[in-house]
Amino acid sequence: MEDIKCCVVSCEKPLDASYWEAQYQSKSTGWDLGDISPPIKKYIDTLENKETAILIPGCGNTYEAEYLLKKGFTNITVIDVAPTLVADLIKKFSNNSNITIVLGDFFEHQGKYDLIIEQTFFCALPPTMRQKYVWKMHQLLADKGILSGLLFNRRFEINPPFGGDKTEYEMLFKASFDFLQMDICLDSAAPRSNSELFIEFKKNNQVNVNLYTMSGITCSDCANTITEKFLTIRKILNLSMNSSFTSVLICSRNEVTIDTLRELISYDEKYRIEK
Repeated sequence: MEDIKCCVVSCEKPLDASYWEAQYQSKSTGWDLGDISPPIKKYIDTLENKETAILIPGCGNTYEAEYLLKKGFTNITVIDVAPTLVADLIKKFSNNSNITIVLGDFFEHQGKYDLIIEQTFFCALPPTMRQKYVWKMHQLLADKGILSGLLFNRRFEINPPFGGDKTEYEMLFKASFDFLQMDICLDSAAPRSNSELFIEFKKNNQVNVNLYTMSGITCSDCANTITEKFLTIRKILNLSMNSSFTSVLICSRNEVTIDTLRELISYDEKYRIEK
């Protein structure tokens, strides 16, 4: 893992479309393995339905899509925000109608997919966006849809990538998804050996998963108090607030009205919540 280098020294620069476009223009793609990751290749080999609707977000050079096409899959969509990269992919796959290449923001994307493949997209997002990631994945997956791929099981001093661990991921995805697999990879590519978890999460279509924006919270004590108040609502199964206290992910048996949530934080007039 020592040779996985970040392209910036800190997260002070916005990790937006301009940032990723600059990485591809300058060919600063040290995270790129140059081939499909062995655990994902092994997983694809288990898939039987070649018409499965598959999405690969933050696709990069998308060796995964290339392998899927070689295996005969016919309904693949890849999306990335970097125009230079997407232009190269459109040229590369110009004669293949089984792949759709989208230039755009994953969080604005619409559609329904049977399988979403996670490969270095989650770790490229600022940690404050992880709740939004769970919400959007749940939204894009079909009723029995699967989110599968790799998450880092370690932290990094230089970001991106942004790491994490199994306990954090369990708390983040709990109730929104059923955990089919979340195990340490024994067959990772050499640069990532002993540092990855292979995940296979099935969408829980029996719950409501909603994302709310928060304002007025300035410290972890306030955030903890609000979290405790929200969790008194019996229909809530899991709740996760991001590290900047600006969004909260709520998974519930039934829809929780915004008025109910507002009432619980009305003890302090500076607190605001919007769906």
